[in-house]
Amino acid sequence: MSRFLNLEGRVAVVTGGASGIGLAITRALIDQGVRVHVFDISEGECPSSAPCCFHPLDITDAKAVAQAATSISEPVSLLVNNAGITRDRSTIKMSDDEWASVLSVNLTGAFNMVRALAPGMVQAGYGRIVNITSINGIRGKFGQANYSASKAGLIGLTKTWAREFGPKGITVNAVAPGMVMTSMALALPAQIREKAQAESVLPALAEPQDIANAVLFLLSDAARMITGEVIRVDAGQCI
Repeated sequence: MSRFLNLEGRVAVVTGGASGIGLAITRALIDQGVRVHVFDISEGECPSSAPCCFHPLDITDAKAVAQAATSISEPVSLLVNNAGITRDRSTIKMSDDEWASVLSVNLTGAFNMVRALAPGMVQAGYGRIVNITSINGIRGKFGQANYSASKAGLIGLTKTWAREFGPKGITVNAVAPGMVMTSMALALPAQIREKAQAESVLPALAEPQDIANAVLFLLSDAARMITGEVIRVDAGQCI
């Protein structure tokens, strides 16, 4: 447990925390002595010995998010908006549902979470919010009009929330991963991973723990003077 981060005893909510990057963040927070509430539509559960609670939840449902937030009996001071989906297709072939579903989960879901949990942080005069965006929200990506737009929108929300909540003692930042070696990425055709590696200036692509490390830093008081920032964790894919 890191004294530098000093997160022990805090309460966090992580969306999409049942798998991939979200699971790495959940585990990293637990290792730091944080009590974690996981909001995820996918099935999952927390280890019985861990200070963790799983809430099966669709974050696009604003009413369900508000109810789940109310059900947490202790003040939540840390929020990680990690949940996200992809529905890749070129713009002229993209369906209405492929467009709307990605915007709904990736962007509106984060809005629902902050609207539900930020009032408690404002009342406490303290909070840390980290949004997981993407380098493709910065640079764009062929076949990802929906995903890139949602992640670019999340950057806009990060900066807006930093301005709105900063005077209340709340920092809001974003982490922008590039290709990350999750099980989903490892299942992709080799040429896709090879292209990402070719774009990178470092000799290896990021692992989920690399993203979790950046998130832990931004959630900690070591980053208390950082707000409205987007930190890329991408092995130099997007320089």
